[in-house]
Parts: sequence; C-alpha cells; structure tokens
Amino acid sequence: MGNQKKGYVNDYISGQLVKATPEEVEAVQVLAKQLVEDYGYPKEWIQTHPQWRVKVRPSDRRKEYPVDIAVFLDSNKTEKNVWIIVECKEKNRKDGRSQLQDYLRFSRAPLGVWFNGKEKLFLQKIEKQGRILFDEIPNIPRKGQRIEDIGRFRRKDLKEPHNLKSVFKSIRDVLAANTVGATRDEVLAQQLINMIFCKIYDERFTRMEDLVRFRAGIDEDPQKVKKRILDLFKVVKKKYTEVIDFNDEITLDKKSVYYIVGELQNYCLIEAQRDAIADAFEMFIGPALKGAQGQFFTPRNVVQMVVEILDPSPEDLIIDPACGSGGFLIDALKHVWSKIEKSGKDYGWSRLEIQKETQRVANENFRGIDKDYFLSKVTKAYMAIVGDGKEGIFCEDSLENEKNWDTKTRTKIGLDHFNVLLTNPPFGSKIPVKGEEKLEQFDLAHKWKKNKKTNSWTKTNKLNNKGKKGGIAPQILFIERSIQFLKDGGRIGIVLPDGIYGNDKLGYIREFLMKHGRILAVVDVPVETFMPNTSTKTSILIFQKLKDIPDNYSIFMAVAEECGHDRRGNPTQTDDILLVAQEYRKWKKRHNVAY
Repeated sequence: MGNQKKGYVNDYISGQLVKATPEEVEAVQVLAKQLVEDYGYPKEWIQTHPQWRVKVRPSDRRKEYPVDIAVFLDSNKTEKNVWIIVECKEKNRKDGRSQLQDYLRFSRAPLGVWFNGKEKLFLQKIEKQGRILFDEIPNIPRKGQRIEDIGRFRRKDLKEPHNLKSVFKSIRDVLAANTVGATRDEVLAQQLINMIFCKIYDERFTRMEDLVRFRAGIDEDPQKVKKRILDLFKVVKKKYTEVIDFNDEITLDKKSVYYIVGELQNYCLIEAQRDAIADAFEMFIGPALKGAQGQFFTPRNVVQMVVEILDPSPEDLIIDPACGSGGFLIDALKHVWSKIEKSGKDYGWSRLEIQKETQRVANENFRGIDKDYFLSKVTKAYMAIVGDGKEGIFCEDSLENEKNWDTKTRTKIGLDHFNVLLTNPPFGSKIPVKGEEKLEQFDLAHKWKKNKKTNSWTKTNKLNNKGKKGGIAPQILFIERSIQFLKDGGRIGIVLPDGIYGNDKLGYIREFLMKHGRILAVVDVPVETFMPNTSTKTSILIFQKLKDIPDNYSIFMAVAEECGHDRRGNPTQTDDILLVAQEYRKWKKRHNVAY
C-alpha cells in the first residue's frame, strides 16, 4: 500500500511520495493510471516524478517547463523518443489548450493531452512547410498503435475499462460546457444512456474480427461519425421497440457525439468491473436528483459480492424490489448464465440450446420493480441488450399493497414467491412512507413496546406514523417486504444503514428478523463505499427466511476496510470487498450451510 504520510500520496508511476494537491490526486494520478491500465503503456515508459522538462524557447538550455506526465516510445526516456506529453493544470479548456500547444511546440512529442480532473482534450501536432499546426483528435493511440490507427478498432481490440467514473466525469463537464441545445443533467443523462445502449449493442453484436461501428477515426468528419451512431441507434430502437420509445432520439450536436465516441471507443463496457449505466447516472444525475429520493446506485464490487454470497442458480426465482438501473439483476443474470453455460457444456448441448436456455431463464426467473419510470425503462432496455429478461421489469411501488399494482405486474410478481432477493432500497428519514392503507400491511410500521425485564418487544395496534413528519423510513418497510416476497428457505442480500444493527430504539427490527429466519451474514463496508454521493455508513445483511429456525447457529461477520475508491470516488489500490465473498464460501462449507 505504500507510505500513507498525511498530506501526501504515493505516485502511481514512480512510487515517490508527492504532495496530495487536488491537481495531483484528481488529475495526474488518475490519468497516469489510465495510461497504464487502459492504454497499455508500461510504467517504465512514463515519467511523472521527477518531472520531465521541455524548453521555453529554442535557446533555452535549462528546460524551464515541467511536464506533469511524459510518455515515451520505450524505456529510454530521451528527447528523441518522447511520444505524448500531458498537462494537468487547473485551468479552463481554452487556457489549457493554449499552454499544451506551447509545450508541444518546444517538444518533439507529436501528441498532447490536457486534463484537469474534469475535462479532457487530445491534440496532434502537425508540422507543414515550417509551420506548426494543431488538430483536436478523438483520443490517443494505445501502446503499439500508430496515430492513424486511432478509431480503427476491431471488436477483439476493445479493453476492459478501469475507471469509468473518471471518463463519465470528463464527458459530463465537457457536454455541460459545450453542448448546443441540452444543458440540464437529466437531459444529458438520457442522451448519454442512448449512446451507451448503442455502444453495448455494438459490442454484443459485432464479430471479434470485424470493425466496431461505435468509433471515431483520426481524420474522420464528425458528421460522418454522428450519422453512423444515429444509424446504429435506429437498429437498437427497432430491435427493442417495447423498451426504447419510438420518439427517443440522439439530439446531441455532431461535435458532442464525436467527443463521446472518442472517449468510449477504446473500451468494452460489457466487460467493465463497474456498471457503466449506474456510473453514468451517478455522474450526470447524482445526488441532486436521486439522492433526494434516498436512492444511491450500488458499487459494482458490492453487487458482485452479494451475488456471489447468495449464489443464485438457474432454478431460482430472483427479484430486486428497488432495482434502480438494474445493477443487481444484470450481475445475477450473468452469474446464472455462467452456470447454464457450464452445465450445457457438460451435457454436450449445442450453442443454440444453451442460448435458448439462458433466454428462458432470464424471461421466466428474473423480476425487478422500481417506482421511477425512467429507471425501470432503463433497466428493461439494459436487460434486453445484454440478453433479455425485460418482460420481468415493472414500474410500481414495491411497498404499495399488491392489489393496487397493475394487472400485468400481479401476473408476474407475488408475495411468498421468490428464492433470491437482492436490493439496495432507498433509505432515510427525510423520505418517510405515509398512508394508513400502505402502512397497515407491515408489522414494522406499528409501534413496538420493549419489556425491560425480558428485553423483548411486543407489537402494538398503533401505527408509528405520528410525529413532526410522520411516516416510516422506507428501509424499515423494505426489510419486511423483502421477507414477504420470499418462499420458505429463500435468501436476501440487502444494503442497510448501520442504525438498523445497533440503534437501541430499533431493537424490535432485529427481533422481527430473528423470528422470521436466520441471519447468515453481516458485512460491514467502509464509509467511503457510497461516497461521494452519501456518507451514510452501511452494512450488508444476508438473511434466510425459515419457518423452522435452528436454536443455535453461527453468523458470518466481516469487516471490509477498503472499498477500492476514496471519499471523492477516485480509485485506490486496495479493495477488500470481493475477498469477503471468498471467505464466506469457506465459512459456508465449514458450517454446512445449505441453500
């Protein structure tokens, strides 16, 4: 992990301790890591600290300009083989471009990048008849590529991204500043989601040896790139008419489309360790829109951990009653599909037979509910594009009496029906659930009295909806609703605020849980896990609904100390969360826990 001296950070390239200025942490270190992980340049070909320097003028022997990052063509870091120079000063785009051009003029590097932690700019230096010109280009080459290879990607060339949040942050800031005709974040989010659907569709339906359609070449006219994307979106809409409205359009101007394609074209989003859709939502809509409703998208590592612990099978009926943009369902779907793939090969099934079975399971066994129409629609489209299950997604209020749901919902979703439930429900006292008809469905919506002698709780006939604000915090009701959704033996993975586990006044909730099944595990995750969107401290509860509860049983307890990112959302080198699932599997085997 390196030295953690306060106010300093370990430089990703050199390992040296450097001052943790915002420029260093949010720009230099982020881009240095991308150059290695996303572009494939070895650390030995990159110089950060001490800084590479370029001349201020031809006669300058001291080389007065320090370069934040310099990339070379090999490990011999000489003036002759400098390839890319990167400037990370906190300036606006115009000033950043001007300074980068100055650096390029007095360097042999043909390529430059300006990145201030928010916006990003790529430049190519061209020398013609004694003049130096600069062209803005869609991206820089990866290791081994020529400049003219930019945008000439075959499907097999696409790489797993390592920091999509940083990419989306750059896109958001550039679009907000420069896009013609769309400035509100929710409008831009819709546009970016449409673009992402084009990208994911292109990845899924392009042969490995073929050129992808989602690309922008070095000398390509932005209008031509936009036309290719619009044609791709027409295909997507035609294929998924039931989930993408006929009237949906990509209305971004050609420069914005060209820019987004340039930023995303290197990557394979369906192989990302993070959920691309959720990351896009967090960056564009973020706490301003979703946080007010207590909704925060679940980090992919938490999703993967919960899916691995619950270990859904192709026979399990699976639901997320607060599905958001579909992260839990997508990961659970992939987990189940991998099992079908393995058993299909063992049985000697053909590729067509395996594909039929994966589609059948997706359509028959997966269900999702979200009361946000836009999010439920996005989940339907997302699932359709990754391989289906769209018919099981509904826009409803999971806490509403099921008799008030639409008829279509009631035919596909019912209480006492599911084997596996995964969810990160909205929570917070600022968004209480109200209404007697709704609250009367839940024991946990009532007031409970504590017997101090026996330390036990008894439910009263009074609803706990009085007080200044009235109503019940939604996470409390989601605990009970989640149990109601399950068959006997069914299991839950749910993200909950820590108060549920330790607040004396909420002891009745813990007693309620103990009376309805067994607690399999509690996983404490770092406070940074949901940052920068919320600082609410959470843990993940793994629970099994049982009629016959054992008198004594073991509970798996784990504390993840690192979550893979810091308070600002920037990636860190350590992540304990996925290790928890590995340890849980060992514990489950030792204690003969079956489900």
